[in-house]
Amino acid sequence: MSARPLQVAVIGAGPAGIYAADILSKSDVEVQIDLYEKLPAPYGLVRYGVAPDHPRITQIIKALYNILQRGDIRLVGNVEIGKDVTFPELQEHYDAIILATGADNDRPFDIPGADLPQVYGASKFVFWYDGHPDYPRQWPLEAKEVAVIGVGNVALDIARILAKQPDDLLVTEIPANVEAGLRLSPVTDVHVFGRRGPAQVKFTPMELRELGEVPDVDIIVYEEDFDYDAGSEEAVNASKMTRQVTNILTDYLFEQAEEKTAKRRIHLHMLQQPVEILGTDAVTGIRMERTALQGDGSVKGTGEFIDYPVQAVYRAVGYYSSPIEGVPFDVERGVVPNVAGRITETTDGPVIPGMYATGWIKRGPVGLIGSTKSDAQETINNLVADYEAGLLQATTNEVGWEAMEALLNERAIRFTTWQGWELLEEYEKALGEKEGRTRIKVVERETMTAISRGEAHDGKLY
Repeated sequence: MSARPLQVAVIGAGPAGIYAADILSKSDVEVQIDLYEKLPAPYGLVRYGVAPDHPRITQIIKALYNILQRGDIRLVGNVEIGKDVTFPELQEHYDAIILATGADNDRPFDIPGADLPQVYGASKFVFWYDGHPDYPRQWPLEAKEVAVIGVGNVALDIARILAKQPDDLLVTEIPANVEAGLRLSPVTDVHVFGRRGPAQVKFTPMELRELGEVPDVDIIVYEEDFDYDAGSEEAVNASKMTRQVTNILTDYLFEQAEEKTAKRRIHLHMLQQPVEILGTDAVTGIRMERTALQGDGSVKGTGEFIDYPVQAVYRAVGYYSSPIEGVPFDVERGVVPNVAGRITETTDGPVIPGMYATGWIKRGPVGLIGSTKSDAQETINNLVADYEAGLLQATTNEVGWEAMEALLNERAIRFTTWQGWELLEEYEKALGEKEGRTRIKVVERETMTAISRGEAHDGKLY
């Protein structure tokens, strides 16, 4: 162990990175933590991956804000590791590095027709409506009937945003270009498809329940989709959340007798799997195969096919992480190989000293905030153990922020800080106040950076 404070870099300022930094800062180790984020703003997928009308987004951001606002964790935004700074350069200047880069791509979706232009990855659409600065500001909302593949909360978010009346989103921080795009959407029907039955869907009860409270949107379910095998009954009995979800779905079924008069409809289909997206130059439909439960909760195709007329398909079949040059990556699983958060050279290889992972880049894109906290605790426990064993040491004597700041300035990297984020947040809240809203997001990266740094941009001095 060194006489100086342990110098740790965390890559990724989303919940995983912030919670890991928080837990480490509260350990018995004397430590200085620098939290690197490739965007000018913190919070990761809480800011750019959760629908703006999500009921708990404010509470989650408040918790993350309270951690960073203390000032003992340095935020370094607008710096992309692997581009602005290489991973080996970080290793030179830090005793330990924690990867918390999450998952920002879509899992592959390989069926005939998946390459048609109206087949979209969920992450790209989510980034559009959440105002991610690195994605186009326009989205082709031209379909009257839409298919969403997947039965997780992301699929529900997409269906809800597509079907919701834009006026009902104006209480949120939705960017102006997104509001304008949604107003032009001709959508009438959104079909959400899941391979398995009611006991296997991944919706959380609150999100599923609130789907039925969206104004001027009818929720439609189908009696033939309600099937339970022994594995399903076991899942319902073992999990309160699963039981709640199946009860909510059943409530929707019992409400079917009521007359449906809304302008838009969300259809929840179960026990169907996609086999082909129809169309030659553009999507004209999707072919689904009925599936049957096999006794253990798994399903198998029945050979019965149903064609649905749709003009766009959104695949919400899971996220996939991006590799960082210089860091091992398991292409098949979409994670960095690791043992309990210690990064390894290969899936079965030896541990690399001083390299750690937490969050989705560690375990894959599963779990909620509670999982993220316990996951970070495991990683930090192992980092502290390695430190106490004398295993952590930067490769040069020029360690920590002083060395990194000089490097960033030498390369003219316009990094942002926590103080800069507070300037940007104040600016966004002022934009929202003019329209009676909590905030309106600034979308364009250069504008975000200029506001955060107090620079001039487009003739305006921030």
